Amino acid sequence: MQLILAFLILPLFTSFAYANYNEKDAIILQISNANHPDSKGNYRYAFETSNAIQIQAAGNAAGVVGEVNFVSPDGRVFELTYTADENGYHPLATFLPTPPPIPDYIKRSLEYIRNHKQQRRKTTRQKN
Repeated sequence: MQLILAFLILPLFTSFAYANYNEKDAIILQISNANHPDSKGNYRYAFETSNAIQIQAAGNAAGVVGEVNFVSPDGRVFELTYTADENGYHPLATFLPTPPPIPDYIKRSLEYIRNHKQQRRKTTRQKN
């Protein structure tokens, strides 16, 4: 489970590193690493670099919670928090795109379908 999460999250970390303009000169300022899980499978790690990248995560076989912070070349601070569990990866950040609102006519259509699902099943069975 941890290995799978590592492969899922590693591209996220590397993309953030490439987004920073001083990456070639960056050095690691601080590392906290407890990658060897305890008896309950809990682990945690964190690090900070000289080019203002901060990453931390903690989790176990059931899921992980983490945070990534970095500064863009134009000086904007980006903050991302995430969870990953049996229901997938869930990032939260103000810079992530959001879907447009669902139009009212689509909401009404979905409600109609939901309310008439049983009726459609009965009709289909009667035809067969």
